[in-house]
Amino acid sequence: MYTLKNIFRLGVKELQGLFRDYLLIGLIVYSFSLGVYVSYQATPDSITHASIAIVDEDQSQLSKHIADAFFPPMFLHPVLITRPEIDRTMDEGIYTFVLVIPPNFQKDVLGSKAPEIQLNVDATRMSQAFTGAGYIQQIINKEISSFVRNSEPSGSSGQAARLVIRNRFNQNLTQGWFGSVMQLVNNITMLAIILTGAALIRERECGTLEHLLVLPVTPFEIIASKVWSMLAVVLAASALSLILIINGALQVPLQGSILLFLFGVALHLFAVTSLGIFLACIAQNMPQLGMLLILVYMPLQMLSGSNTPQESMPLWVQRIMLAAPTTHFVNFSQAILFRGAGLDVVWKPFLAIFIIGSVLFLYSLSRFRRSVA
Repeated sequence: MYTLKNIFRLGVKELQGLFRDYLLIGLIVYSFSLGVYVSYQATPDSITHASIAIVDEDQSQLSKHIADAFFPPMFLHPVLITRPEIDRTMDEGIYTFVLVIPPNFQKDVLGSKAPEIQLNVDATRMSQAFTGAGYIQQIINKEISSFVRNSEPSGSSGQAARLVIRNRFNQNLTQGWFGSVMQLVNNITMLAIILTGAALIRERECGTLEHLLVLPVTPFEIIASKVWSMLAVVLAASALSLILIINGALQVPLQGSILLFLFGVALHLFAVTSLGIFLACIAQNMPQLGMLLILVYMPLQMLSGSNTPQESMPLWVQRIMLAAPTTHFVNFSQAILFRGAGLDVVWKPFLAIFIIGSVLFLYSLSRFRRSVA
């Protein structure tokens, strides 16, 4: 009971010191509110309001069907131009896409001659050019297939099979849903490391760490107090951001249990706050902690699966990242919030994070004892 009282009182002292640091408070508020909102808006749902022009040299019913297939909000209404205007308008950046339909296009399509359509793309507009060409190809193929099918005699057999696509969990493929939740996941890791490391660095720079060492408290109590206090702050901010910002303001549907997710967040925070203590034991001041944070946090984020699926990475990278808590954190976060998974599905990532967190905590405690000896 005496140890628990010391841990609680030292944790309260950490909270009071944090609330007096307005810069860190501003970072917390921004990361879990505006930072999540910006990530939602910055992640495009799809190509939006792309400018497109069409050179229609066929003037057929099929070419008109293709021109009518491009409409807002994905594309602006197509503008008919002539072939000599292509280079000038694209050089001036007026159009991102220019579609050229050759003469006798409809006749060649019905004659099964496989005519070609030229698509000119302004690749300097990377976000639109990257996905827009694929959308345009799908639209053209769909219109040609529909036109050919309607032009066939009623007795023709038509397609042998039809592909029906159903998207689960995100029917409209809204990328903002994924972007906002993954930004929250990344911010949880970043803030936990920063706050815990800054708490220990602040003690060392202000000279209060020596005061703590002459008190009847142990290094374990000092470390445990910093872990639980920063864990509580980040956990509370995460819950508010998830409920008020992501699910409330942004209207992102959450499929699974929020309480189960927050329980997993607490396990993850136990691991990464211990990592923050370890980095603070190595660094001597805040600039050094910031440099170490870049070297440690960026690989943890980029290779965790939050941006790129781990299946796309080399096998040796996948095996190394199994020792990182962020890999399992992203795994169960996507499973719970996107796919509605229960404890029977995510208990393995939970167990892995607890084991990793215990190892990090014990190693950080040992490192802290050596640093203050």
